[in-house]
Amino acid sequence: MKVPPATRATAYDRPDDSPRSDGVSPAPPEPRGAGRGLNAVDSSVADRTGLRAEPSRTCVGCRGSDSWSALLRVVAATDEDTGNALVTLRPDPRHRRPGRGAWLHPTPKCFELAVRRKAFGRGLRLQAGVDVSAVARHLGIQQP
Repeated sequence: MKVPPATRATAYDRPDDSPRSDGVSPAPPEPRGAGRGLNAVDSSVADRTGLRAEPSRTCVGCRGSDSWSALLRVVAATDEDTGNALVTLRPDPRHRRPGRGAWLHPTPKCFELAVRRKAFGRGLRLQAGVDVSAVARHLGIQQP
């Protein structure tokens, strides 16, 4: 009776679920969104509807991150005729106006935080004062 020579098992020979010689079993990496239930959506790669990936932006008011479609874009518009140092902020709900934009949750709370912190000037990199009345009208907020 002939006995085959003993061979040493390598990592390629043993099944994935068998433990290694040091007693530690390698765990395969989990795919994104795994372990959160059957209908869970990974918010880092999908928008609120869960249909496609969208970039995220930071609200200048609350500093919270949200999807591009959930925030209101605000741009600076200067009145070149009068030469006024005050810059008017314009809401850009369609995200089409040219120039640098600041992003804001369309809620009175975030708007008031952004005004109180003077975040629009910093977010838009402006040196002059800003007039926020157009954005307040767009959000339905009464300004004093």
